[in-house]
Amino acid sequence: MATPTPHLNATVADVTRRIRERSAERRALYEARMADQHRRGVHRGELSCGNLAHGFAACGSDDKNSLKLMNTANLGIISAYNDMLSAHQPLETFPETIKAAARAMGSTAQFAGGVPAMCDGVTQGQPGMELSLFSRDVIAMATAVGLSHNMFDAALYLGVCDKIVPGLFIAAARFGHLPAMFVPAGPMESGLPNKEKARIRQLYAEGKASREDLLEAESASYHSPGTCTFYGTANSNQLMMEIMGLHLPGTSFVNPGTELREALTRFATEQAIRNTEPGGDYLPFYRQIDERAIVNAIVGLLASGGSTNHTLHLVAMAAAAGITIDWNDFTDLSAVTPSLMQVYPNGQADINHFQAAGGMSLLIRELIAAGLIHSDIPTVFGTDLTAYTREPFLEDGKLTWREGPTESLDAEVLASVARPFAPTGGLTVLEGNLGRGVIKVSAVAPEHRIVEAPIKIFEDQNDLKGAFEAGELDRDVIAVVRFQGPKANGMPELHKLTPYLGVLQDRGHKVALVTDGRMSGASGKVPAAIHMSPEALDGGPLAKLRDGDIVRLDADAGTLEVKLAAGEWANRERRIGDLDHYHVGLGRELFGGFRHLAMRAEEGAGVFGGFEADDLARQAGQIHEEDA
Repeated sequence: MATPTPHLNATVADVTRRIRERSAERRALYEARMADQHRRGVHRGELSCGNLAHGFAACGSDDKNSLKLMNTANLGIISAYNDMLSAHQPLETFPETIKAAARAMGSTAQFAGGVPAMCDGVTQGQPGMELSLFSRDVIAMATAVGLSHNMFDAALYLGVCDKIVPGLFIAAARFGHLPAMFVPAGPMESGLPNKEKARIRQLYAEGKASREDLLEAESASYHSPGTCTFYGTANSNQLMMEIMGLHLPGTSFVNPGTELREALTRFATEQAIRNTEPGGDYLPFYRQIDERAIVNAIVGLLASGGSTNHTLHLVAMAAAAGITIDWNDFTDLSAVTPSLMQVYPNGQADINHFQAAGGMSLLIRELIAAGLIHSDIPTVFGTDLTAYTREPFLEDGKLTWREGPTESLDAEVLASVARPFAPTGGLTVLEGNLGRGVIKVSAVAPEHRIVEAPIKIFEDQNDLKGAFEAGELDRDVIAVVRFQGPKANGMPELHKLTPYLGVLQDRGHKVALVTDGRMSGASGKVPAAIHMSPEALDGGPLAKLRDGDIVRLDADAGTLEVKLAAGEWANRERRIGDLDHYHVGLGRELFGGFRHLAMRAEEGAGVFGGFEADDLARQAGQIHEEDA
């Protein structure tokens, strides 16, 4: 049995406790449902002959014979492979590697289903980005379709990027009676330095670099199979999966196409089989992931300066496992979590530099030693998290794990808790008469964290470029981009705006962004109050703003307010946005139901409701009606 984390930080312990207490009824109902599904078992043993014959009709004779035996494990493979996404292209060969490894263990693996995987890098600033957030929930549903055949003793989830891993996680939670293994592909090798890429982007925004110059720089940055090397949502995903124990130790940032990567994929298959009931060490998802793992993910995100997208995704992911978290949990943990990573956009290094400096093994070692994460969580490796201070190596072709470094090999990229880059995490909540939102300050210089200025309102992100080019923004200004929430248009990322606002900041102006939309995991040096909730379309106060209003954003104090008398503000009418042009074209008309169902940002912006929370609320309502 794992030993509880010694000297757990008091705030971490308190946040974990209140999440546990807040979620108690919801989590109990979730666990009861997963235990009931477990009791019903994998139905391969109960399928009719016709059902089972359909299930293995396309298999070879050896696999058919194994599938007829009910004491062997059958793995379901869910993959986000497509060959347009550099991060997912390496997954093309994974299923055959997995099937061969399973056969060598006397078991089988079947490709249960593919899930969509869109690239936010391709759709950034384009209409397709309006489908991006909702793709997370489509991925969860597509995974459920693949696993619904109930032929499987465990599932391997192959995915890397922005919405894909959260969607896979949500589905893994709803199939929580199955053991889950997340299998990454790894980052591409380093290309053009991030500082130079950012310089060319900003020159292009100023009209001082040609489109040909920009394309050459971008092509040198994103140049080969593998995950993009900046520290955005994709690499934040990998860090969180590992710190929750859903990856093998040290597997997150091993480059694709290497012998070590293939060996890790084979071992992941073998370990997934060991974690099944036929394998003898049954470890279902619902017994592995609890509030401690979720707190670990939040702390890891904060310590690394990770993607703001996870203030949405982690809420939805936790909810799928019967756990309720909110933005106050992020803020309180941020106050005690030091900043330990400087990877672009928080610095100039990339994720390969982080890996070389000590990587996940050293980061986890530092956080455990400081009592900032729970080391006593069960992991897919069959150990608690203390084993994740080790790194994988090949010795004479055999995979083994050795203790990782005990101190950073590059303190400018990966720091220690004793000497952090900053004493607190890079994320905080903003609150005031404009609602609630979040801001990532890890890449924002201290002198830029307080901005008070007149606002310029936009209701389409493309209009900001025109205003910039016309000189309308060449002053102290807070750009308000509203009607960008999930109900309005699917909550697209607005990363396209960063170069223009960055130019204004470099000219010496006080500049900020306020929006009910999202920013990329690569949000950078300009302070951006994002995910404002309620959104403008949902009765949010952003709909009351008028051009020229004075707004004060204070990231240090955690406030965001329009400087108007309370009575005047209360009596001001809300504007109704013109949104028709967002709802047709490139398949956007297919997502009308999603926009209608979307929950608020702090609730995860998903379309599934509250899972057990909704059920408990209905039960409480029925009880109250009966009492009445």
